[in-house]
Amino acid sequence: MRRWLFADQLGPHFLDGAHQPVLLIESKAVFRRRALHRQKAHLILSAIRHRAAELGDQAVHLKAETFRDGLRQYGEVVEVCHPTSRRARDFVRAQEKVTVLPPRGFVTSHEDFAAWADGRRGAARLDDFYRHARQAHGVLMDGDEPAGGRWQVRFNDAPHQTELPPPPAPVEDDIDAEVRDDLDRWAAEGIEFIGRDGPRQFPASRAEALDRQQHFLVHRLPHFGRTGEMLAGDPWLAHSGLSTSFNMGLLEPLPAVRQAEEEFRAGHAPLSSVERFTRQVIGWRDYLWHLYWYLDAGYPAGVRTPGRSSIPSWFATLDAESVQARCLSSALAAVRDRGWAHHAVRQAVLGNYAVQRGWRPTDMVDWFERAFVDGHEWVMIGNVAGMARHAELGSVTTEAHAVSGTHISRTSDFCGGCRYDPRQRAGTGACPFTGGYWAYLHRTRERLHGNVRMTRALKQLGQIPDLPEIVAQEHDRGDRAP
Repeated sequence: MRRWLFADQLGPHFLDGAHQPVLLIESKAVFRRRALHRQKAHLILSAIRHRAAELGDQAVHLKAETFRDGLRQYGEVVEVCHPTSRRARDFVRAQEKVTVLPPRGFVTSHEDFAAWADGRRGAARLDDFYRHARQAHGVLMDGDEPAGGRWQVRFNDAPHQTELPPPPAPVEDDIDAEVRDDLDRWAAEGIEFIGRDGPRQFPASRAEALDRQQHFLVHRLPHFGRTGEMLAGDPWLAHSGLSTSFNMGLLEPLPAVRQAEEEFRAGHAPLSSVERFTRQVIGWRDYLWHLYWYLDAGYPAGVRTPGRSSIPSWFATLDAESVQARCLSSALAAVRDRGWAHHAVRQAVLGNYAVQRGWRPTDMVDWFERAFVDGHEWVMIGNVAGMARHAELGSVTTEAHAVSGTHISRTSDFCGGCRYDPRQRAGTGACPFTGGYWAYLHRTRERLHGNVRMTRALKQLGQIPDLPEIVAQEHDRGDRAP
């Protein structure tokens, strides 16, 4: 039967054979419905069209106003792998001529995760799932024991000193030129985008994704553990840059992890780096995916908890020039120019500022999904809700995501030359992240009471003599660009 592929199901592992017939549909309504980053829109269309070109006569490639129109235009029965969003799942289930298959592109199956989670009695934590996945799939195991004797291997978090070659840049072709012309025409017709257009920076084909994966294994994997820092002049550091390729289905996660393990076994990469990469791919990535479906519309309840305000326009539209705080301006500029920033910037700067200001989690989920080339609902709900609930998810995670300017100063070079002082919490030179942190703790102290990770911070809060001044200062700042 012909296999209908969504734009995040473009790798060969979404087919049952090299010659299986394929259906690809471009839905213009996807881009009309809400303002995506221009480079994300480009990547989606480029990837679909590159896949169609690879498959040739094996694929039927349709351009339609909606997916429903495309299916009606094709007219025959098709099958599709389980989509990655609830909206898409509900849509395909409602179509008479569409058969829905089990999901692909992840390591642990729905059934195995449900059996594991059911046995945890409401305490389905990431660390426990990660160990379960390692054991179930035989990754980084020496018999029944984890390689090196520990499930998590500490990395020396010394400042990153090694200059690494940048990931291989994709070479745009006639398909990319056609996509850019189409997006220009759509913009002229009134379809809105955010961010800047630019040369495509992420793989749109399986070959490009494999090329970037190989570059990572050779050049970045040995340094992968040093990923908690932030440098204004180096957007990549030791990060893999593979998230878009995994999330579009161009790469398969378990083979990628096994290749990383081979690098460790061959002595080419330290266990600390390979273990951390493994944890992110078969641990955290699968964990977020399965929680999204396991708890379905109820996960997590906090994502629907109203915040104090919606995202202000300067943040939503990536207006980096209006921001004087160097870390936040740099982060917004990175998203504006690339549609991407690594996880430390997302958490410690972008998400952290939203948490401190009390912006609605639902709005932040939508913003991260639209503004990042690797943004998908199943990813962003878990990540953003974790930030917004500030370690109150209980059965999910205990990690906190609100930090002060002093933390940003310790882990980045953003604070040098900034008009704000991360050590000051009040006054004209006070860092908005430092003042905002204490004002946030004051506002949420009752909700955070009992969180063991916040005991020390809440105790410090009670000893701050100028707390009323800080609270008034941050209230007056409101949602203005800092």
